[in-house]
Amino acid sequence: MEHPPDGIRIVAVNGSVRPRNYTGMALALVVDEFKKEAQITVTVIDPASLNLPFPGTDPGSESTRALQEKIKGATGLILATPEYHGSFSSVMKLVIENLGFPSALSAKPVAMLGVAAGSIGAIKSLEHLRGVCSHIGAIVLPLPVSVANVQKVFDSEGHCLDPSAEKLIRSVASNLLNYLRHHVCPAVTLERILRAGGI
Repeated sequence: MEHPPDGIRIVAVNGSVRPRNYTGMALALVVDEFKKEAQITVTVIDPASLNLPFPGTDPGSESTRALQEKIKGATGLILATPEYHGSFSSVMKLVIENLGFPSALSAKPVAMLGVAAGSIGAIKSLEHLRGVCSHIGAIVLPLPVSVANVQKVFDSEGHCLDPSAEKLIRSVASNLLNYLRHHVCPAVTLERILRAGGI
């Protein structure tokens, strides 16, 4: 697993392209949590700006290559999706379909965040997304965060109105970092030492 010697690279994917979407509002809290630590860099992928091709139409497109390089360079990822019709968004599926085969997500630690307008939250969408990510070889972390009644959790300016919900959303960052620091970073550091002949 690649990750920079001086820090951790996080890539966060917003699975919605609606203007001022709640998915992006929730994801912004996670990104803010990461930014509290100097050795972490975060890149947010907005599929609306990528012009990704449909599956099977242009696998060599510049947008596809750029997306794959960003994912391959990540130490860990956040996938954030709204729940649409009982599943994750077609936007998120389009991103995943553009990650090649084997997928650029393979062997990457992935934390998941879902938002929904309904009272049961994004449980179905997160279950479906977990299944797809596991199938292509990603390391899907436990404790995905589902935000129910999201239209009541954020105001129109993106401010979180529910302190308990904000704490839960921010935990997506801490859960991923805990995994990386206990399972990924020590192994990468040891590999570098062994290659350099330090042991």
